Amino acid sequence: MDQVTGGTLVARVCVDSPLPHLDRLFDYRVPPELAGHVAVGCRVKVRFSGQSLTGFIIELATGTDFGGRLADLAKVVSPEPVLTGEIRELSRAVADRYAGNLADVLRLAVPPRQARVEAEPPREPAGAIAAPSAEGWREYEPGDAFLTSLAHGHAPRAVWGAMPGEDWPRRLAEAAAATAAGERGSVLVVPDQRDLDRLDAALTEVLGPDRHVVLSAAMGPSKRYRAFLAAARGAVRVVAGTRAAMFAPVADLGLVAMWDAGDDSHAEPRAPYPHARTVLLTRAQQSGTAVLLGGFTRTTDDQLLLDTGWARELAAPRERLRERAPHIVPVGDDDQLAKDPQAAAARLPTVTWTAAKEALAAGLPVLVQTPRRGYIPVVSCQRCRARARCPHCAGPLSLPSAKADPVCRWCGRSAHDYSCPSCGGHRLRAAVIGAARTADELGRAFPEVPVRTSGGDRVLDAVPAGPALVVATPGAEPVAEEGYGAVLLLDAWALLTRADLRAGEETLRRWMTAAALARPARDGGRVVVVADGGLAVVQALLRWDAGWFAARELAERASLRFPPIARMASLTGPPEALADLLRYAELPPGTEELGPVPVDERTERLLLRAPRTKGAELASALHGAAGVRSARKAVDPVRVQVDPAELL
Repeated sequence: MDQVTGGTLVARVCVDSPLPHLDRLFDYRVPPELAGHVAVGCRVKVRFSGQSLTGFIIELATGTDFGGRLADLAKVVSPEPVLTGEIRELSRAVADRYAGNLADVLRLAVPPRQARVEAEPPREPAGAIAAPSAEGWREYEPGDAFLTSLAHGHAPRAVWGAMPGEDWPRRLAEAAAATAAGERGSVLVVPDQRDLDRLDAALTEVLGPDRHVVLSAAMGPSKRYRAFLAAARGAVRVVAGTRAAMFAPVADLGLVAMWDAGDDSHAEPRAPYPHARTVLLTRAQQSGTAVLLGGFTRTTDDQLLLDTGWARELAAPRERLRERAPHIVPVGDDDQLAKDPQAAAARLPTVTWTAAKEALAAGLPVLVQTPRRGYIPVVSCQRCRARARCPHCAGPLSLPSAKADPVCRWCGRSAHDYSCPSCGGHRLRAAVIGAARTADELGRAFPEVPVRTSGGDRVLDAVPAGPALVVATPGAEPVAEEGYGAVLLLDAWALLTRADLRAGEETLRRWMTAAALARPARDGGRVVVVADGGLAVVQALLRWDAGWFAARELAERASLRFPPIARMASLTGPPEALADLLRYAELPPGTEELGPVPVDERTERLLLRAPRTKGAELASALHGAAGVRSARKAVDPVRVQVDPAELL
């Protein structure tokens, strides 16, 4: 067959296929009738192995190295170049970082096409944005210098520890405005829709109307694609969103920012499972942009950036921090036990009732954080204390209300005639108390005060001023109009005893996020944490020093050779499939195998640990081995996750 001659237009296409051995570009001849419609970054249809598949044109050339006869492009789906050059390079880097396919990353980066939206008149370009006031950033050292550097087109990199009560959406909006004043764009990523709504309002106030767009998977296909096109066409310089915005095609990008990087919502649950922080830092490294990682607390990954000098700290002076922080009291140390001998066994010790009573008497709301939602989410046999499980599927039983029968949390079946298989007992006791039960108890104790719950599928955004009891699960705490008079942090053991490498880090993040909603101590704000004051995580909360705890955790991770000091990969699949993958993987020197451990009856999980400098080699080896298996049509898949969110 004839080779394509020079001068013939050739499109190099990334075909939308999940198979690792097809993770490369394929050359197609562009027929003359389509030559005027193709563009780098546009969507096309191609014939591939007898199928019609979609893809993106990555390159256009006038020749090919392919020795055979090229197939023709079947169709130009749209001439709109939705895949920009920067996002192409970023997607390839992310795929390589996470041992994934370029096609999988592009599926995350570019939303599905909406033809009707594409046909709409282009959005008018947003007007100029003036540099904002640096008043709020002057509270931090060196906050005003950071904002000035953004406005002058420089690329500072900072880890920002926000003070309690900080209007963080406005600070992020001011950073975006300063970047826009320097004629560059910004991408701002927050954990969830509630945070995005607050940031959206702050951006509108600081930038002015119609000068930014929001990107979120919850928007709906048309709205999301309309916002995406506004950024891709250069109509707006500022994009805010949840992790869906991490690939936003902003022209002349000058700033990537993230709020609360430790939140699990930033981890993408679809292959190749990238974390939004890593994507943004990769963008910053490739494009030379500024970085702002903010939160009330700090992750070990943030601390590593500071320790290596890659980023600088933005923090308030200690004296100013003490003025803004609430008064924090632990329940469980010797002084408290001497005053209240029953505090060690009580879920709501006397000091918590006192704090709630005083705040309510002052006309202020009280926030109660409890780690579990529901009434009694976990029950056990009253006689032998064995965990109560469903007789049909062995799932955990729970009590949805005070008068309801036990219900399985897996299959939903009622177990009204439950009998313990260990001792034959029929009575149940609470193993874990949920938010609904906590609200019930507090409602009886304060019958004249309204009780509100926030969590699960009913999350409150805000609560008005005035006395009220607000019971919330972590991450669902509503903002109080004038701040909470008291914040009660219950069931510390449920957070601290989780089988998770990041249990302490996550506990502090949840506590500080809730405590930051309290009023300053000078205005009566009080936080009570039901935990031993001698614990390191409690000490960090008492001193409001997330940096100290992050440095301590990072040192411990270094001694154990765990992330972020080392690079880890999780392999999950049948034992035979794991062995098959490892047979083809040329792992870098120094790689250790941890496990495998059983996941279920036919699946195991194996961890691979490699030095941080060998991370790219580890990912490449795993992707190559997966490619060999897919080419050989291996039946059982292996799920490969590099640096998974959960290690244990």
